[in-house]
Amino acid sequence: MQTLLLSADDLASLATRVYVRLRDAIAEGRLAAGERLSERGLAESFGVSPAPVRDALHRLEAEGLVTTLPRRGSFVADLGPAKLRQMGRLRAALEGVAAGFAAEQATPAQAAALRRRLHAVRDATEAGDLAALAAANDALHAAILAIADHAVLARHLEALRGYDHVTRRRILAAAPEEPRRALREHAGIVSAIRRGDAARAEARMRAHTLRSLSQIVEDTKP
Repeated sequence: MQTLLLSADDLASLATRVYVRLRDAIAEGRLAAGERLSERGLAESFGVSPAPVRDALHRLEAEGLVTTLPRRGSFVADLGPAKLRQMGRLRAALEGVAAGFAAEQATPAQAAALRRRLHAVRDATEAGDLAALAAANDALHAAILAIADHAVLARHLEALRGYDHVTRRRILAAAPEEPRRALREHAGIVSAIRRGDAARAEARMRAHTLRSLSQIVEDTKP
C-alpha cells in the first residue's frame, strides 16, 4: 500500500484551519479566558495530528490570544480592560498611519476599488448580516493597508490580526448601533483617502479605532 505523506503545504493549510477555528472560538467566548488548550485533546477534536495544532497555538501566542507556561501548557489569554486598552492604542496608531500612507499613494483605480469595498460594508450593514459585515470590514481595512504598501507596517499589523479579529467580533456583539456608526466613520476615512488628505485620513482612522475600542473596554470592566 502506498504511503501517504502530508506535504509542507498540507500541514500549513491544516494549521491555518485549526488557527481560524480556535481564534473564532476565543472571539465568540466558546473558549474562555484561562481555559487550558491541550495539544493532544485539540488534535483529537479536529481529527488532525498534533503538529498543525502546535503551529496554530504558536501563532495565537504570537498574536497575544494564547499564553504558554513552562511545564504547564497553553491557555486562553485573559483579554481584560488593561490588555485591550494597550493593544487597541497600538492598533489605532498603526491603522492610522496606514490610512495616511494610503491617502498619499492611492491611484484613481485604487480609490475606486476602495469605494467598492465601502459599498460592501454598507450593503452588509443594511442587511443586518453580521458575518458578512465582519468580512467586509476586514476586506476594507486590508485594502487600505494594501494601498499603503509598507512592508514593515504590514508585518506589525499582521501580528495584531488575531486580536483585531477578536475585538471586532466583540464590538459588533456589544452594541447594536455600532455597525451604522462605524459605517459613517468608514465613509469619512475613505473620503479623506480619496481626496489625498493624509492628515485627516490618519486622524479619522485613529479616532474610529479608539472610539470603537472604548465600548468593549467598558463592557469588560468588573
